[in-house]
Amino acid sequence: MNTLKLASRRWWYLMPVVFITYSLAYLDRANYGFAAASGMAEDLHITPQLSSLLGALFFLGYFFFQVPGALYAEKRSVKKLIFASLILWGGLASLTGVVTNAYWLIAIRFFLGVVEAVVMPAMLVYLCHWFTRAERSRANTFLILGNPVTMLWMSVVSGYLVQHYSWRWMFIIEGLPAVLWAFVWWRLADERPAQAKWLSAQQRQALESALDAEQQGFKPVKNYAQAFRSPKVVLLSVQYFCWSIGVYGFVIWLPSILKKGQDMDMVQAGWLSALPYLAAVVAMILCSWGSDRLQRRKAFVWPPLLLAALAFYGSYALGSTHFWWSYALLTLAGACMYAPYGPFFAIVPEILPVNVAGGAMALINSMGALGSFAGAWVVGYLNGSTGGPGASYLLMSAALAMSAVLTLCLTKRDAAAPVTPVAPRTAHG
Repeated sequence: MNTLKLASRRWWYLMPVVFITYSLAYLDRANYGFAAASGMAEDLHITPQLSSLLGALFFLGYFFFQVPGALYAEKRSVKKLIFASLILWGGLASLTGVVTNAYWLIAIRFFLGVVEAVVMPAMLVYLCHWFTRAERSRANTFLILGNPVTMLWMSVVSGYLVQHYSWRWMFIIEGLPAVLWAFVWWRLADERPAQAKWLSAQQRQALESALDAEQQGFKPVKNYAQAFRSPKVVLLSVQYFCWSIGVYGFVIWLPSILKKGQDMDMVQAGWLSALPYLAAVVAMILCSWGSDRLQRRKAFVWPPLLLAALAFYGSYALGSTHFWWSYALLTLAGACMYAPYGPFFAIVPEILPVNVAGGAMALINSMGALGSFAGAWVVGYLNGSTGGPGASYLLMSAALAMSAVLTLCLTKRDAAAPVTPVAPRTAHG
């Protein structure tokens, strides 16, 4: 049995589908920052305080439906869940472009969060069905690469759409691809290896045998309630809450920060907003490769987060009089905030059995959504009330530093000891 051929086929067949699906979800949650920086507030008579709340409201809906989404994905079907979600979020994103007042915008932003809440936990469950423990950091990274890669091209495209058309056309045009992609997803996404006709019978059995064998060393956890009370899950949830304050304060309000800092148009702000995400792509790939290579997780999570905290503090210390140095530090902070995602989400399936790992990852991600809500709201509020980003930089620096410290509190046992790869059984033995 040629296991290298099997591994190669899974990567090339599945990961583009997973990557594009998550990319489209991320597109429709992040382009709000461009609309907020380009006249939407004036058109809809939105105050700075309400604008910061609207930027964050998505994450409130996102928070409540993480665990239900993971439960449905584990017990029923990832394929059906993502198909319905793609159509709904694409439609809601396009509807954002035709709203006439802030009340409709409030409703759409909240429900957009609800329907996109299922994507991350469902995709993490999906990858656990297809990739072994030794591969999972890289698989998670290729999924989450949809985040910075989308921000990379979306920053440029959204800048042009807003500049040459309007924020309304930006939402309409960028919402439609999700609806079309739903039908591609339905055609290409197989639920589990047993259903994959593009694998031979021997390859399907070998993969399922390897995945089943990995579950044999776990202490049984009978239900979600027991898993959610685990000190390890609680600590990771608080850690991810703090981490997400920094990430989404940065994602949602970076265009506004840059536009104010250098008095530039939206096309220029779009190009400058893209560079941190290009750096993030490189950092994520290197971090996940090192983590899987050494089979270590914690050591690839806390150092980048600490470096991001220091970069935000340095940007604060430089102030608005040194724009380009401050921008360079923001680029470093963006890269370091994204770098640890793959190793981080590889921790949970290594400390909990498969029957509860998806729910635990959903709980952790829902706390991240709550941190995202806090980060997007508070950063927007601080920017509006203080007239500059200095206070926001301090907030994001403190949150990321706390996240790094909490990661260090995981014991070696909690953070998964190096794993001995399980040799898959062939169809003959």
